[in-house]
Amino acid sequence: MVGNAIRPLPSYLAKRYLGWRATDYEDNKSWYQHLAEQGQHPRAMIISCCDSRIHAMSLFGAESGDFFIHRNIANLVPPYNEDGDHHGTSAAIEYAVQALKVAHIVVLGHSGCGGINSGYHACNGTQKELYENTTFIRKWLDILQPAFDELGGQGSPAEQIAKLEKQSIVVSLNNLMGFPFIAQAIADNRLTLHGLWHNIGTGELENYDPASRGFAIVAA
Repeated sequence: MVGNAIRPLPSYLAKRYLGWRATDYEDNKSWYQHLAEQGQHPRAMIISCCDSRIHAMSLFGAESGDFFIHRNIANLVPPYNEDGDHHGTSAAIEYAVQALKVAHIVVLGHSGCGGINSGYHACNGTQKELYENTTFIRKWLDILQPAFDELGGQGSPAEQIAKLEKQSIVVSLNNLMGFPFIAQAIADNRLTLHGLWHNIGTGELENYDPASRGFAIVAA
Protein backbone atom coordinates (compact mmCIF):
# COMPACT_ATOMS: atom_id res chain seq x y z
CA MET A 1 0.00 0.00 0.00
CA VAL A 2 2.84 2.42 0.72
CA GLY A 3 4.22 2.13 -2.80
CA ASN A 4 7.16 4.43 -3.43
CA ALA A 5 6.87 6.15 -0.05
CA ILE A 6 9.38 3.82 1.59
CA ARG A 7 12.97 4.40 0.55
CA PRO A 8 16.44 3.41 1.80
CA LEU A 9 17.92 5.43 4.66
CA PRO A 10 19.25 8.83 3.46
CA SER A 11 22.99 8.66 2.88
CA TYR A 12 23.83 11.32 5.48
CA LEU A 13 22.03 9.30 8.16
CA ALA A 14 23.67 6.07 7.05
CA LYS A 15 27.10 7.73 7.31
CA ARG A 16 26.32 9.03 10.79
CA TYR A 17 25.18 5.58 11.90
CA LEU A 18 28.30 3.91 10.55
CA GLY A 19 30.43 6.52 12.30
CA TRP A 20 28.65 5.81 15.59
CA ARG A 21 29.01 2.06 15.12
CA ALA A 22 32.75 2.40 14.48
CA THR A 23 33.40 4.73 17.43
CA ASP A 24 30.93 4.98 20.31
CA TYR A 25 29.60 1.45 19.94
CA GLU A 26 33.03 -0.14 19.56
CA ASP A 27 34.36 1.80 22.55
CA ASN A 28 31.41 0.76 24.72
CA LYS A 29 30.43 -2.61 23.27
CA SER A 30 30.31 -4.37 26.64
CA TRP A 31 27.93 -1.73 28.01
CA TYR A 32 25.55 -2.11 25.08
CA GLN A 33 25.67 -5.89 25.52
CA HIS A 34 24.82 -5.39 29.17
CA LEU A 35 21.81 -3.23 28.24
CA ALA A 36 20.64 -5.81 25.71
CA GLU A 37 20.88 -8.68 28.19
CA GLN A 38 19.68 -6.97 31.37
CA GLY A 39 17.00 -4.71 29.90
CA GLN A 40 16.39 -1.11 30.86
CA HIS A 41 16.36 0.23 34.41
CA PRO A 42 16.11 4.02 34.07
CA ARG A 43 15.93 6.09 37.23
CA ALA A 44 13.89 8.87 35.66
CA MET A 45 11.29 9.55 33.01
CA ILE A 46 11.58 12.78 31.05
CA ILE A 47 8.59 14.25 29.24
CA SER A 48 9.97 16.75 26.76
CA CYS A 49 8.95 18.56 23.60
CA CYS A 50 9.32 17.17 20.08
CA ASP A 51 11.31 20.32 19.25
CA SER A 52 14.55 19.27 17.53
CA ARG A 53 16.56 21.74 19.63
CA ILE A 54 15.75 19.95 22.91
CA HIS A 55 18.03 17.05 23.78
CA ALA A 56 17.64 15.84 27.34
CA MET A 57 20.45 13.30 27.00
CA SER A 58 22.96 16.04 26.21
CA LEU A 59 21.50 18.46 28.75
CA PHE A 60 22.16 16.05 31.61
CA GLY A 61 25.22 14.29 30.18
CA ALA A 62 23.28 11.02 30.10
CA GLU A 63 24.16 7.68 28.56
CA SER A 64 22.01 4.97 27.01
CA GLY A 65 19.81 3.45 29.67
CA ASP A 66 19.72 6.50 31.96
CA PHE A 67 16.35 7.97 30.97
CA PHE A 68 12.97 6.77 29.78
CA ILE A 69 12.05 9.61 27.41
CA HIS A 70 8.67 10.55 25.98
CA ARG A 71 8.34 13.47 23.59
CA ASN A 72 5.18 15.21 22.39
CA ILE A 73 3.99 18.60 21.19
CA ALA A 74 4.77 21.21 23.90
CA ASN A 75 5.75 18.57 26.51
CA LEU A 76 2.17 18.32 27.78
CA VAL A 77 0.59 15.79 30.12
CA PRO A 78 -3.15 15.31 29.51
CA PRO A 79 -5.60 14.83 32.37
CA TYR A 80 -6.18 11.24 33.50
CA ASN A 81 -8.87 9.72 31.26
CA GLU A 82 -10.16 6.15 31.14
CA ASP A 83 -12.25 6.53 27.98
CA GLY A 84 -10.48 3.62 26.27
CA ASP A 85 -9.18 5.76 23.40
CA HIS A 86 -5.56 5.91 22.23
CA HIS A 87 -3.44 7.75 24.81
CA GLY A 88 0.24 7.58 23.91
CA THR A 89 1.48 9.95 26.60
CA SER A 90 -0.61 8.36 29.33
CA ALA A 91 0.53 4.90 28.25
CA ALA A 92 4.17 5.95 28.43
CA ILE A 93 3.64 7.40 31.91
CA GLU A 94 1.87 4.26 33.09
CA TYR A 95 4.67 2.04 31.77
CA ALA A 96 7.36 4.21 33.37
CA VAL A 97 5.72 4.13 36.80
CA GLN A 98 4.11 0.71 36.89
CA ALA A 99 6.60 -1.41 34.93
CA LEU A 100 9.93 0.42 35.11
CA LYS A 101 9.39 1.81 38.62
CA VAL A 102 11.12 5.11 37.84
CA ALA A 103 11.95 7.26 40.86
CA HIS A 104 11.45 10.61 39.13
CA ILE A 105 9.25 12.14 36.42
CA VAL A 106 10.57 15.36 34.89
CA VAL A 107 8.43 17.66 32.74
CA LEU A 108 10.94 19.60 30.63
CA GLY A 109 9.71 22.74 28.89
CA HIS A 110 11.73 25.25 26.90
CA SER A 111 11.95 28.75 25.46
CA GLY A 112 10.55 29.61 22.04
CA CYS A 113 8.19 26.63 21.98
CA GLY A 114 6.13 26.59 18.79
CA GLY A 115 3.52 24.36 20.38
CA ILE A 116 2.99 26.77 23.25
CA ASN A 117 2.84 29.69 20.81
CA SER A 118 0.15 27.92 18.77
CA GLY A 119 -1.66 26.89 21.94
CA TYR A 120 -1.76 30.46 23.16
CA HIS A 121 -3.42 31.62 19.97
CA ALA A 122 -5.73 28.61 19.94
CA CYS A 123 -6.93 29.42 23.45
CA ASN A 124 -7.07 33.15 22.67
CA GLY A 125 -8.98 32.71 19.42
CA THR A 126 -6.33 34.52 17.35
CA GLN A 127 -4.22 33.49 14.34
CA LYS A 128 -6.49 30.59 13.48
CA GLU A 129 -4.37 29.85 10.43
CA LEU A 130 -1.83 28.27 12.80
CA TYR A 131 -4.08 25.30 13.49
CA GLU A 132 -7.33 25.51 11.52
CA ASN A 133 -6.29 22.82 9.02
CA THR A 134 -4.99 20.37 11.62
CA THR A 135 -6.70 17.12 12.53
CA PHE A 136 -4.93 16.35 15.80
CA ILE A 137 -2.90 19.39 16.95
CA ARG A 138 -5.83 21.69 17.84
CA LYS A 139 -7.41 19.05 20.08
CA TRP A 140 -4.07 18.32 21.75
CA LEU A 141 -3.55 22.00 22.51
CA ASP A 142 -6.81 22.03 24.49
CA ILE A 143 -4.68 20.69 27.36
CA LEU A 144 -3.25 24.23 27.64
CA GLN A 145 -6.58 25.88 28.45
CA PRO A 146 -6.20 25.79 32.27
CA ALA A 147 -2.69 27.24 31.96
CA PHE A 148 -3.94 29.95 29.60
CA ASP A 149 -6.75 30.84 32.02
CA GLU A 150 -4.13 31.40 34.75
CA LEU A 151 -2.50 34.17 32.70
CA GLY A 152 -5.33 36.58 33.43
CA GLY A 153 -4.86 38.40 30.12
CA GLN A 154 -2.15 40.68 31.50
CA GLY A 155 0.94 41.70 29.54
CA SER A 156 1.75 41.70 25.83
CA PRO A 157 1.17 38.55 23.77
CA ALA A 158 4.91 37.83 23.84
CA GLU A 159 4.97 38.17 27.63
CA GLN A 160 1.92 35.97 28.02
CA ILE A 161 3.37 33.28 25.74
CA ALA A 162 6.59 33.29 27.79
CA LYS A 163 4.53 32.86 30.96
CA LEU A 164 2.47 30.11 29.32
CA GLU A 165 5.62 28.09 28.63
CA LYS A 166 6.14 27.82 32.38
CA GLN A 167 2.53 27.72 33.51
CA SER A 168 1.90 24.78 31.17
CA ILE A 169 4.56 22.83 33.07
CA VAL A 170 2.69 23.44 36.32
CA VAL A 171 -0.57 22.25 34.75
CA SER A 172 1.16 19.10 33.50
CA LEU A 173 2.50 18.43 37.00
CA ASN A 174 -1.01 18.84 38.39
CA ASN A 175 -2.37 16.51 35.71
CA LEU A 176 0.23 13.91 36.67
CA MET A 177 -1.11 14.00 40.22
CA GLY A 178 -4.49 13.01 38.80
CA PHE A 179 -3.17 9.58 37.77
CA PRO A 180 -4.09 7.24 40.66
CA PHE A 181 -0.95 5.12 40.35
CA ILE A 182 1.21 8.26 40.46
CA ALA A 183 -0.56 9.61 43.53
CA GLN A 184 -0.06 6.22 45.20
CA ALA A 185 3.63 6.04 44.27
CA ILE A 186 4.18 9.53 45.69
CA ALA A 187 2.33 8.61 48.88
CA ASP A 188 4.59 5.56 49.19
CA ASN A 189 7.69 7.76 48.75
CA ARG A 190 8.61 5.87 45.58
CA LEU A 191 8.25 8.76 43.14
CA THR A 192 8.90 12.50 42.92
CA LEU A 193 7.81 14.99 40.25
CA HIS A 194 9.91 17.82 38.82
CA GLY A 195 9.19 20.76 36.52
CA LEU A 196 12.02 22.27 34.49
CA TRP A 197 12.22 25.04 31.90
CA HIS A 198 15.25 25.32 29.60
CA ASN A 199 16.37 28.57 27.95
CA ILE A 200 17.81 27.40 24.64
CA GLY A 201 19.74 30.60 23.95
CA THR A 202 21.41 31.09 27.35
CA GLY A 203 21.68 27.41 28.28
CA GLU A 204 20.06 28.11 31.66
CA LEU A 205 17.78 25.62 33.36
CA GLU A 206 15.05 26.68 35.77
CA ASN A 207 13.40 24.48 38.38
CA TYR A 208 9.79 24.88 39.57
CA ASP A 209 9.44 25.53 43.31
CA PRO A 210 5.91 24.77 44.57
CA ALA A 211 6.54 26.77 47.77
CA SER A 212 7.06 30.01 45.87
CA ARG A 213 4.99 28.90 42.87
CA GLY A 214 7.79 30.14 40.63
CA PHE A 215 10.86 29.03 38.72
CA ALA A 216 14.46 29.54 39.85
CA ILE A 217 17.72 28.95 37.97
CA VAL A 218 19.37 25.65 38.80
CA ALA A 219 22.72 26.36 40.45
CA ALA A 220 25.35 24.27 42.20
